[in-house]
Amino acid sequence: MSINLSTGLFYDRSKTAMQSLTSRAETLSTQISTGKQLLSPSDGSVAYQRLQGLSRLTADAKTDTANVKLAQSVLQQADTTLKQITEQLQRASELTIQAKSGTQSPEGRAAIATELDGIVESLAALANTRDARGQPLFGGASGDVAVTKNPNGSFSFATGEASAIPIGDGQSVQPGSNAANFLSGGGTDIGSALAAITAALRAGDEIPGGASDALDAVSDSVTATQTSLGARAARVDLVYAQIQTATEDREVTRSGIEDVNVADAITELQKTMTILQATQASFSKLSQLSLFDYLR
Repeated sequence: MSINLSTGLFYDRSKTAMQSLTSRAETLSTQISTGKQLLSPSDGSVAYQRLQGLSRLTADAKTDTANVKLAQSVLQQADTTLKQITEQLQRASELTIQAKSGTQSPEGRAAIATELDGIVESLAALANTRDARGQPLFGGASGDVAVTKNPNGSFSFATGEASAIPIGDGQSVQPGSNAANFLSGGGTDIGSALAAITAALRAGDEIPGGASDALDAVSDSVTATQTSLGARAARVDLVYAQIQTATEDREVTRSGIEDVNVADAITELQKTMTILQATQASFSKLSQLSLFDYLR
């Protein structure tokens, strides 16, 4: 009876060992093929919870990155547009200086007035540029056009700002500026100033000093706005760098928790298969002994 029990126990132990080795080999094979050492929550509940937290942070970072890139794009668009506005204002200033020289013929003054009219149209069009979201780049909150050119040549401005862009951690950035902030100077908007200059040119009158001063003031305001937007762009670039650094650090942490060392796993699999094969061979030989025949 004791022989039967000992033999049965050996048989059970051998069967259990082979099942365990087979299961381990299958697990190692799956880890090698997937590159993951955690295949289910049961493989490590604490580690799995950490991975879930890292996954949520990574998803948030992707959203923040997309918003930051949008902010960078809109800020770059605003800077480019302001540079074009500056070029138009510089040309208007040059034409005004020419007109003030007193050497222009009536035809020349009329030609300058016509070119200034074109500059006014260009300024209005540039101020009404829409960003990548389809919103006015330079205001207002309602989403309507930022600047309206009135029949008398003056400009009317939409109120408020276009919506800010969130860039993570409760931060946001306003990628534009209301056109009234930089297309008005000295109490006069640029449309009114240029309209006064063109009217004087066509009438043969002296160019109003206030209109000329307003042109200079608007040019200074545009430069100041560019500086402000440049500072915002620098902040957005810093946030982007911080997101990228955090993402890289998070990936290192995730990899340490989840990823398998393939070389080590292959080595362990080879050892496991060698032991399994030896156990199977030993069991096969023992199962052929008369004692096992007796048990059967």
